[in-house]
Amino acid sequence: MDGTNGKPPAGRIYFGSLEDVEARNRQAAAAAAAADPVPAPSQPKGTTLDNLKVDNKYELADSSKRARDQHMDVIEMFERKKRARTVVVPTDDKKVREKLRELDEPVCLFAEDNMDRRARLRHLLAKDTVIEGADEKMASGDEEGESGSDEDEEVYTPGTDSLLKARRDIAHYSLPKAAERVKRQNAETEIPIGVFKAMRAEEFGKLMTYANHSSQIGDDRPLSQCAFSPDSQYLATGSFGGLCKIWSVADSKLSHTLRGHTDKIGGLKWHPKAHISQDRGAVNLASGGGDGIVNLWSLESDTPIQSLKGHEARVARIGFHPMGRFLGSAGFDGTWRLWDIEAGTEVLTQRGHSREVYAIGFQCDGSLVATGGLDAVGRVWDLRTGRSALTMEGHVSDILGIDFSPNGYQIATGSADNTIRIWDLRALRSIHSIPAHTNLVSDIKFFAGSPYENDPDARMHVEGEEPRPSKSGLYLGSSSFDGTIKVWSADDWKLQKSLVGHTGKVSGIDISNDGRYIGSTGFDRTFKLWAPEAADY
Repeated sequence: MDGTNGKPPAGRIYFGSLEDVEARNRQAAAAAAAADPVPAPSQPKGTTLDNLKVDNKYELADSSKRARDQHMDVIEMFERKKRARTVVVPTDDKKVREKLRELDEPVCLFAEDNMDRRARLRHLLAKDTVIEGADEKMASGDEEGESGSDEDEEVYTPGTDSLLKARRDIAHYSLPKAAERVKRQNAETEIPIGVFKAMRAEEFGKLMTYANHSSQIGDDRPLSQCAFSPDSQYLATGSFGGLCKIWSVADSKLSHTLRGHTDKIGGLKWHPKAHISQDRGAVNLASGGGDGIVNLWSLESDTPIQSLKGHEARVARIGFHPMGRFLGSAGFDGTWRLWDIEAGTEVLTQRGHSREVYAIGFQCDGSLVATGGLDAVGRVWDLRTGRSALTMEGHVSDILGIDFSPNGYQIATGSADNTIRIWDLRALRSIHSIPAHTNLVSDIKFFAGSPYENDPDARMHVEGEEPRPSKSGLYLGSSSFDGTIKVWSADDWKLQKSLVGHTGKVSGIDISNDGRYIGSTGFDRTFKLWAPEAADY
């Protein structure tokens, strides 16, 4: 008897033909196929990428491990820098110390200044991703502070009564000045364009003939700054040795030697009325030094009549407010300060730059002040309100020079990236970039024009004569560590003249108000006066 499925029963041997067995097997398979109407689809051979199993159990070579680790380090560095740009860090050194103490970090490292300390805190906050909301806390709980924008970093603190009074006095001074300037500019639009072209051609033709008029050794150390007196009769120079000297422009002879600084002179400015209406015994000149002191000088003594102390580090550029009562100073402590020279007191300490503040300049109306820092950022501040009116971002290196145009709405900045940028307060942006030099731009200066109110060159119209345009702000001068002084037109910003004569780096430049001279100082220890070759003066 056959077993199940045509197979012989277990334990028996079947002798005979297998055809019947095969036939029964075929019939059983056909019946099973008929009972299943939809056969299951056959699975594709192979596998898909989704089902592909990755075998991570392998050993990398040492070189591959190093390359992988280096790649991860670079990725982490870029991520850390990206986070650092969004971290809001206070500019007040006291708050920086408090935050470091909260993070159980050393409050101060060896030879670390406040700028280094702030950078270290930013690095720590960017590196520590576990600390959430740290930047919001420092921004007074404002979640939008994560953006790290300039507006989010603005901190307003209560001012003193002296600051309030100073702001009011500046407003009362500047508003009539601004109205007068706008009126003069409106009147200038009525002058025929041909008159402008003729005046421009005459002045730029004169600039083309400028050459070295005189050269004088000013000190046994390099000279850092120079400044013409408002009446254009004297030139003050400052040296790396801390000496200030006053020279007669006519014959380049030494008139005064002023001793009071123990370190490099960083800034040098005349009082707006010096040698005009200012008393000789009053403040006629100011200087800032590497010793962190701003000295005020008279013309009757070789020692300072007053020393303004407050900066915690080197003082760089300084500038007088057009009013003559206030003085601004830029410092390496990350602040710029406003001083009342009549009272001999500090009126304002302003923070806002993330690094050292190097350059400072006042608008001709007296309502605005511009500062430039080693953070490659420039700022315009409204002295009447205390607000930051404009942030000038565009340079890729330190801003070393800054000056307002006499038109009141344009600012020039010179930088260690070898360029000069022109900024327009009406457009709130940079309108032109000049590839000026082959080395850093050490200083810049607009031609300001005559300070005398009754000078025909300072007025638009003289009785009995046709109206004529003002020459103020017609051109811009720049000095550079490439050893040259260059003069640029202030309308199309083209090079008009390149002056070569210093044997080393040129550190400072100034233009006399009468337009007769350009002065420069350099590392070759000399100051040079440049004038038209055919000049009879």
